[in-house]
Amino acid sequence: MNHLNNDNQTLEQILNEVKQQGVTYLKHIHERSTSGKTEVQINTDLAIQGLGTIDTLKQFNERFEPVMVASSGPRYWGFVTGGTTPAAIAGDWLSTIYDQSTQSANGNGDVSALIELETIQLLLSLFNLPKNFLGGFVTGATLSNFTCLAVARQWIGKQFGKDFAREGVSGNVPVLSATPHSSAIKSLAMLGLGSSNFIQVNVLQGNREALDVDDLELKLKALNGEPFILISSAGTVNTVDFDDFEAINKLRDKYSFWWHIDAAFGGFAACSPKYNHLVKGWENADSIAIDCHKWLNVPYESAVFLVKEQHQVLQVETFQNSNAAYLGNPMENFSYLNFLPENSRRLKALPAWFTLMSYGKSGYEEIVNGNVELAQLFAGFIKTNSSFELLAPVRLNTVCFSLAEENLVADFLNKLNTTGKVFMTPTFYNGKKGIRAAFVNWRTALKDIEVVTAEMLRILTEL
Repeated sequence: MNHLNNDNQTLEQILNEVKQQGVTYLKHIHERSTSGKTEVQINTDLAIQGLGTIDTLKQFNERFEPVMVASSGPRYWGFVTGGTTPAAIAGDWLSTIYDQSTQSANGNGDVSALIELETIQLLLSLFNLPKNFLGGFVTGATLSNFTCLAVARQWIGKQFGKDFAREGVSGNVPVLSATPHSSAIKSLAMLGLGSSNFIQVNVLQGNREALDVDDLELKLKALNGEPFILISSAGTVNTVDFDDFEAINKLRDKYSFWWHIDAAFGGFAACSPKYNHLVKGWENADSIAIDCHKWLNVPYESAVFLVKEQHQVLQVETFQNSNAAYLGNPMENFSYLNFLPENSRRLKALPAWFTLMSYGKSGYEEIVNGNVELAQLFAGFIKTNSSFELLAPVRLNTVCFSLAEENLVADFLNKLNTTGKVFMTPTFYNGKKGIRAAFVNWRTALKDIEVVTAEMLRILTEL
């Protein structure tokens, strides 16, 4: 234990070295490659005697740090990857230092659950959502969708007179969607509802990914009053298309269904008066999934689920830690243990709390508007260059495009990403190979567009 004792005595030096390394990385993040080769020899044996933290840091810097890519940087436009604001970094460091297991909010444990509850209220305010949602933090879109759909599963079971949480899923559970994200499909698989068992709703005509409400109603009539789960989109992956939430809400007058919205990054349209019309009516949903490590610009892993408070009993039936008798009545003695999948949880809310408190509504309005302006600018470059083809209109922050010669897409993207100046992802849209560029990082600026477009023009000459 000598190294542990020594590390404890030199903790300030250790943290200062890590801090300085972090500051250096962030100062030069524009210069760091967005992709790289990861030919690293994996160590399979643990030494009997450790190295101590300083020497371990040196080994990390020799073996791994040089090939770390700038995925949190301004030109990493793949997978809708956000960055980290200075405030979020501070909050994340403190989450690690205080190392709380966020559970109870009854005043007899640590204060972390109260911080989480407050952060949810701040997010509801940011998104202009009513306060009748109960929310909490999970790791990402998959667990956020999973949590919401797990409560939906319990709801639909009750419509059939069953308790799916206790008895297991039985019979066919109708799930309808038009363009569900893979994380929602994965959640259906994990919940026993079947990843290929949902009813496909047609999308609107005219280069759209949003569901056709008329086709949705035709399929609902075919269910003959049977309750169902609807998964709708606030921002599809390829083209950031939004379902018509007001039209969907009108269907609730005639049909019984659980309405879930996957708003992983598109929900942030609510932050801007220019774009909040895209989510008009979303407050009527039963549940909403939103990622924070995307447009909120906090570190991985961070997402929230939002479930209407009227469904609290169903949520507790789904997730209650029933083996822990000391918890008492979970509705009277609130604990996140009884409202989401995980039992052990770090204080994920603190980075979000720090960044929300630091920059407020105007700060996030500026980030959203700035990213959308850059997306439009990049799309303008695509439209004015005959070598490229814009595959879909830019509705918010993602540009979906291809090359005029489609057979060159893979080679072009590989050469572009290999430059290390930018990272984009391949896609397939409307029968064509394409490329996606997503703008969600607070650091991205006009100069980054100029760097990337110059590289794209250069690579065209090499094809």
